[in-house]
Amino acid sequence: MPTTQKLKLSSITNVILFNVMKLKVVIPFLLAILVSFSSFINDTEKIVEITTSYGVIKVKLYNETPLHRDNFLNLIKEGAYDGTLFHRVINQFMIQGGDPNSIGAGPDTQLGNGGPGYTIPAEFNSKFIHKKGSLAAARQPDKVNPERRSSGSQFYIVQGRKYSASDMEKLQKRNIQVKKQQLMNDFFQKAENSAYLVRLTGIKKAQDQEAMNLLIKEIEPIINMEYEKTPTAYTAEQLKAYEEIGGTPHLDGGYTVFGEVIQGLDIIDLIAAVSTQTGDRPVNDIKVTIKVIN
Repeated sequence: MPTTQKLKLSSITNVILFNVMKLKVVIPFLLAILVSFSSFINDTEKIVEITTSYGVIKVKLYNETPLHRDNFLNLIKEGAYDGTLFHRVINQFMIQGGDPNSIGAGPDTQLGNGGPGYTIPAEFNSKFIHKKGSLAAARQPDKVNPERRSSGSQFYIVQGRKYSASDMEKLQKRNIQVKKQQLMNDFFQKAENSAYLVRLTGIKKAQDQEAMNLLIKEIEPIINMEYEKTPTAYTAEQLKAYEEIGGTPHLDGGYTVFGEVIQGLDIIDLIAAVSTQTGDRPVNDIKVTIKVIN
């Protein structure tokens, strides 16, 4: 092969090798950007817009409660909420909607029992409290719903009231007692603790308070260890929220909070102040439409 041709081939080969080397650098870089962008999109909190005759309420949905978030988004996309009512309104407490039976409901129709035919597992998260503007899922009472599963469609937005530091201190003590009592009840219901349940039943039957005190003292360390896994104490920021903007702290840990209002807290106040009739239903219907805006 002539020298000139060899030189040309060598140059072409060098160009190809150079471009291949560039691709080896560029492709991983592009992939890293795409992965990062995808992660950003997935982490972005969805914003929904609730339109009422009193104004618009914008709500962001938490990614940490994916079952409730996705269910809410799916129902919105299906138009399931359009034409429903805020059918239960209690001033200084909350405004509730999402009952499909409220669409076109007559003035004497009893509302609050409707749903899509399924419930959602609870997604309790101590980060999310019932401060003013919190979006949470309604549910059936503990007696018929011990797992505290959420309604498939009904939700409420918190209004509540402000709480002083001393109010919150008392509430924290009460929450700890309630939580530990719940853990104790759960302890006796576990199969591996059946011997303890037999002892408890016998003690109750004999009404032996001393034996009861000894039993409680015996299992107390176990209950305390379980409690430390999911403590109920509020953070300084959460206490500040209840003191400055208010809410309904007695609902914390019992209902799933899956979003919060980012615009329209004043609209909640307007709706909460309307005149209501039997069942806390507003005298004049407050119709709702909801759409996803991001």
